[in-house]
Amino acid sequence: MPVRGAALVLSKCSLFKDFSETGLAIVASIAVDRSLPSGTPLFVEGMEADAFFIVKSGTVKVALKTETDEQTIGFLGEGEALGQLALLGAAGSRLVTATAEGPTELLEIRQRDFVRLQGQKPQACLKLMMAVAAQVGELLGENRELLKSAALGRLKGE
Repeated sequence: MPVRGAALVLSKCSLFKDFSETGLAIVASIAVDRSLPSGTPLFVEGMEADAFFIVKSGTVKVALKTETDEQTIGFLGEGEALGQLALLGAAGSRLVTATAEGPTELLEIRQRDFVRLQGQKPQACLKLMMAVAAQVGELLGENRELLKSAALGRLKGE
């Protein structure tokens, strides 16, 4: 996808809401198109987290493995992101499984390309890393009570 088209896709993602056209073009320069047929996994829980994705079109189902099967925890559509922690190099392995619910188009930003871009365009990369960190902070805040009860359950040995 030409940089201009990728920049347009990025502009629809909340992580890029404060980016200028130049900043969008910088990140778009390392974005790669991905197409998935219906039912195809984008990644599987436990797999190495080496890329970040933004949904261009279609729907991605996000699920957690249980002892017997999978539990769907949500669906992501146009402009939504997944795998952001891979950009920070902190994710290690995937925490969920992501599967195309129908024909799905995505933008992929590989961690190795992002690391290389940091040396060339550090300001744009720092801006994206700060947006990812802020999003993680928001999610933790929204799920504070759930996290507290899980932590207390572990302390009690439940």
